[in-house]
Amino acid sequence: MTQQQYNQQCETLIKWAKAYYVDDNPIATDEEYDKLNREILAFENQNPSLTHPNTPTQRVGGIVLDGFEKASHLSRMWSQEDIFNTGELEDWIKRASKVVDNMQFVCEPKFDGASLNIIYENGVLKKAISRGDGSVGEDITVNAKTIQTIPLSIPYDGLIEIRGEVVIKKDDFDDINALRFKNDEPAFANPRNAAAGSLRQLDSSVTAKRKLFFNVWGVGENSLDFHTSTDVMNFIYSLGFVKPPIQVLCTTVEEIEKVYKRIIAKRDEISMGLDGMVIKIDSLESQIDLGYTVKYPKWSCAYKFPAVEKVTTVKDIILQVGRTGVITPVALVEPTHIDGSVVEKASLHNFDEIARLDLKINDKVIIIKSGDIIPKITKVLVDRRDGNQKDINRPATCPTCDAELFDEGILIKCQNMDCKARVVNSIIYFASKNCMNIDGLGIKIVELLVKEEIIRDVLDLYSLRYEDLLGLDSFKDKKINNLLNAIQNTRNCTLVRVVNALGIEHIGEVASRQICLEFGLDILDVTFEQLNALDGIGEQMANSLLEFIRVNRPLMEKLFNIIQPTIEERLIIEENPFKDKTVVLTGTMSVSRGVVKKELEELGAKVSGSVSKKTDFLIYGEDAGSKYDKAISLDIAVLTEDDYRNLI
Repeated sequence: MTQQQYNQQCETLIKWAKAYYVDDNPIATDEEYDKLNREILAFENQNPSLTHPNTPTQRVGGIVLDGFEKASHLSRMWSQEDIFNTGELEDWIKRASKVVDNMQFVCEPKFDGASLNIIYENGVLKKAISRGDGSVGEDITVNAKTIQTIPLSIPYDGLIEIRGEVVIKKDDFDDINALRFKNDEPAFANPRNAAAGSLRQLDSSVTAKRKLFFNVWGVGENSLDFHTSTDVMNFIYSLGFVKPPIQVLCTTVEEIEKVYKRIIAKRDEISMGLDGMVIKIDSLESQIDLGYTVKYPKWSCAYKFPAVEKVTTVKDIILQVGRTGVITPVALVEPTHIDGSVVEKASLHNFDEIARLDLKINDKVIIIKSGDIIPKITKVLVDRRDGNQKDINRPATCPTCDAELFDEGILIKCQNMDCKARVVNSIIYFASKNCMNIDGLGIKIVELLVKEEIIRDVLDLYSLRYEDLLGLDSFKDKKINNLLNAIQNTRNCTLVRVVNALGIEHIGEVASRQICLEFGLDILDVTFEQLNALDGIGEQMANSLLEFIRVNRPLMEKLFNIIQPTIEERLIIEENPFKDKTVVLTGTMSVSRGVVKKELEELGAKVSGSVSKKTDFLIYGEDAGSKYDKAISLDIAVLTEDDYRNLI
């Protein structure tokens, strides 16, 4: 076989694979496919330097890794807001309608699998990253290349992130479990667990055998020039990705409900597991206007399938201690099979919930589960009590360290920073990307260091030495030095990062920034009156911070002394035409509207998503629509992008 013949054969095999896996319309027999695949593999074995960059033989795997490296997404992967009924759907639409008008919604099935982000550059698959925490995941490129529904190359020259759900078809899942049973291996609980486990195999040939399937649902970083999500996704499908079995454009609640019921009716016919329906506002301009909460986009939600209800018995209550010391009661229930998995625990949130339900040990209860939502007790069957029930009392001491608990009503907390139950989680949170960003200090490493009693709290991180880590499992010279350097690099970071990293209940990044800008290191001596006077800092937040400082002041003083944090100063905004003004953006500009929005906010403006009588300026680009018309009708000052630039 010549080089030219080999390249032609590769292109033929790529075309056959797409027809079979993506188009569901085979154009060659299995025998023909296997024969051609063997011929290509034989040529590659004899001529490794001449291998086609997108050879289909990559699909069989065979590369074995020592572990997975961390990798950052180019843009954040968000979660979805869950809704469960028509009322919640109407509320979601009502919130969006306060910002945007004339909405159209794209409705399609929500596949139950593992999220994956694929980065293509100049048409070539460069990297595939698991969702992780939304900002950083694991580099699983080798395994992703074994998935036949992920193109190794696409006819697009730009940089783009293509995102979707990796699933296992129901029949393939049954075959996998049958083989595991035959080999005396534990069966997977459900297809979602099987898909996630298959993606994280260190031996890529194992991943290849699992017949994973990639359903694309969106994009991240990109430079596409479209106005609607529908147009974006149609373009993505044209690149060689599978289109969902149902995808409908709706304009009313009634139409959305009709599609929702249709997907539920078709649920058993669709070859992959579903747990709901995704609803997205179609207009990309509207998506920008709506923006995001800290967890999910405001322009998209997941309409989950009806929850499955079962009756079971509460056998006991256990207490879990969270990273901030919050005590959460969890019900241990009689093992109950619900929606593809065995449920043995149910969420109770807090002791007020136990009182509201009038729950006792040995009660018969109704529990519900919807998709990946944690099972929840919804009702106690009081009429089935037989006299063996026992009261559930509020705890007075920590179940782990026996320290006295701080009871503030709904929340009960362990304030002991040396409590073993919270030390690991506290350090993990302290080191996480959005806090101190200590690269290399992951969950397993923190657990190991605490288990070996090398560290007992966050302070001990800064006294770690090379000798402390040498000899520990998987710790070699480069890894040790990288970790120690990452810890040292946190010195002189901003005070906001340090305070946020402490994981103080009710005090997140936004509140930390506001408090640190106002008080700096005087935060240790701040009073309730000073905190409560700040806009957005309520009584509960103030009390939480003060209680944390009271218990942990020595630790905080030592930490501040070690890190020597930088004290940021409040930005003084000079006078300009946009200071304290309300501005609306519309149309396509020379840069993204997100960039213009940030510029305006730095000038002291408030950027709104909708035009009203309170709007001071409307800045518009090409293809300005209804917002421009409304601004004109309300006699609001309208500026082109050039007008805006000239004014500043």
